[in-house]
Amino acid sequence: MHLPSRVTVVEVGPRDGLQNEAQHVSTGDKIAFVDALSAAGLPVIEVSSFVSPKWVPQLGDATEVCAGIRRDPRIRYTALVPNLAGLERARAAGLTEIAIFAAASETFSQKNINQTIDASLTTYRAVSARAGELGMRLRAYLSTSFGCPFEGDVSPARVAEVAAALIDMGAFEIAVSDTIGVAHPGQVRTVIDTVTARVPLDRIALHFHDTRGMALANVMAGLDAGVTTFDASAGGLGGCPYAPGATGNLATEDLIYMLDGLGIATGVSLPAVLEASRFIEPVIGHALPSRYYRAAHIAEKRIAD
Repeated sequence: MHLPSRVTVVEVGPRDGLQNEAQHVSTGDKIAFVDALSAAGLPVIEVSSFVSPKWVPQLGDATEVCAGIRRDPRIRYTALVPNLAGLERARAAGLTEIAIFAAASETFSQKNINQTIDASLTTYRAVSARAGELGMRLRAYLSTSFGCPFEGDVSPARVAEVAAALIDMGAFEIAVSDTIGVAHPGQVRTVIDTVTARVPLDRIALHFHDTRGMALANVMAGLDAGVTTFDASAGGLGGCPYAPGATGNLATEDLIYMLDGLGIATGVSLPAVLEASRFIEPVIGHALPSRYYRAAHIAEKRIAD
């Protein structure tokens, strides 16, 4: 395999991880969670979402969270925005980087954001133009890139087409996303090869869910293809409220453990990520699915006993 010497880990736990949690998480706990992730040295942290609280009530305090966190100048703090109003709220909160979210399947786009793919791209062109005027960096998620909960298989050519449109409008990076955790390693290479026919490889990130236990295997396929940026969520938190059956994101601990073992640098402290997960687990009121986290918890219990 051809492995890179360094990988960038984008921590999405505070946003993608918490957005689907039934248990209300207080603003103070969200701030403490982000601060703990900052202490772990994660280079990029998605703090929250400036989507209407009507649609994602858990993240209705995005402004307060952004105001309360301790910002490390070495870390990029970002948030999801759906439109120009969300962009302006993110700017007012002091963020210099934002993310938008498009889809590669028509039904998911309409279920998720109540817009066709073409209509969403029109909205995002305006967002991108305004972000450029303000000197803000724009990242794009491309949902359902490996399969759709409503339509099933998604054509890699369609993924490449939407990814190219997002790059053309000004996105610096496309997070090609396995929204419902159906991707497998053979498919990962096919999708990447198709997308890179239209988008430079160094502008592609990968976002996996572990619904079928394939997330780390898919990361390996992505590494071999030359991708060096991967999204992950502390403890394996997460899921999409508009994707039936979607379970947790790739766990940050699991990813860091594997990358450390491969000798790939991340700058992230695995013990500190564990501390962040230990903090958030009782807050959300259920066990975290991260395999590394669970193994560490069992080992610590045995020692204590």
